[in-house]
Amino acid sequence: MTNNKAEAIKPHDTEQLIDLIIDSISDIKGQNIVKIDLRQIDDAPTEYFIICEGSSNTQVNAIAERIRERTKKEANNPPAHVEGNKSNTWVLLDYFDTVVHVFYRETRAFYDLEDLWSDGIMTEYDRL
Repeated sequence: MTNNKAEAIKPHDTEQLIDLIIDSISDIKGQNIVKIDLRQIDDAPTEYFIICEGSSNTQVNAIAERIRERTKKEANNPPAHVEGNKSNTWVLLDYFDTVVHVFYRETRAFYDLEDLWSDGIMTEYDRL
């Protein structure tokens, strides 16, 4: 006898998950969305970074919450771990193969992850 529930739940394809995350960011009008493909970098902490920003602390929180909700509901793939500071200037959502960084504009400029991981392959997304 097979477990129908287990058969119905399949691991979500990484590219499909990334598309869902980017669409979720766009839902809340997240800005300056970048995907960094880190697969060719030895010792990279993950395969992909998705980086975006919000123009207020409230928007940063709303973007992160929208990503969490949609990946859980639509992909049956909630983040394994969520971190953030109390002032909502940086929220991190960890999906193992993909790590999402939602920044407040000034915090993003300070940490400059795009420069830190500039060996990765960058894809910028225009306003969607």
